[in-house]
Amino acid sequence: MKILLVDDDLELGAMLSDYLQGEGFEASLVLTGQAGIDGALSGKFQAVILDIMLPDMSGIDVLRQVRQGSRIPVIMLTAKGDNIDRVIGLEMGADDYVPKPCYPRELVARLRAVLRRIDEQPAQPEKKEVARWRDLTLNPATRISEWKNKPFDLTASEFNLLDLLLRSPDRVVTKDELSEQGLGRPREAYDRSVDVHISNIRQKLAGLTGDAINIETVRSIGYRIR
Repeated sequence: MKILLVDDDLELGAMLSDYLQGEGFEASLVLTGQAGIDGALSGKFQAVILDIMLPDMSGIDVLRQVRQGSRIPVIMLTAKGDNIDRVIGLEMGADDYVPKPCYPRELVARLRAVLRRIDEQPAQPEKKEVARWRDLTLNPATRISEWKNKPFDLTASEFNLLDLLLRSPDRVVTKDELSEQGLGRPREAYDRSVDVHISNIRQKLAGLTGDAINIETVRSIGYRIR
């Protein structure tokens, strides 16, 4: 599996590349945002690890351009404690983030969790069934989302979170469940990843359905499809 690493810190990039290769990935390091865009859109890679700080443009700008042409999974490397960059990255379509300085083991764990969201457990019978809510359908086998038989784009994280909500229409799905089952990791204190992904889904559904379908917030607990 080929991973594109976009980071202008040559020493850190080389260290992360070596670690990824030791974990069974084929890692390619590029040092500029433009090279990251070209690589991400080339179709040669299965995921991108993208630093927020690059010499020619910000990682957010790279992500924005990549998302115009690709749903490739993207993990952002953000400055420790910089919640603004993390939220903006998630709003722009990043699948996850890891604060710098990062622990390679944590980075690989989050990378594998993101990749699992795409090829998730085809052996489970319930995952083979198409999830439906009115004219909204999600097909886990093909990863295709449709409204009135017309496809629309969701990131890997958004697809999994909406899938969980559609499969539990009669109850509130907790944020802990959404994080563990949808994002592939336990929810951390003050972690707004689930909330930002849900906000992105809401905006997409509002534009498609004219508010015929929405996601209700149940304060301090989680979310419910309505």
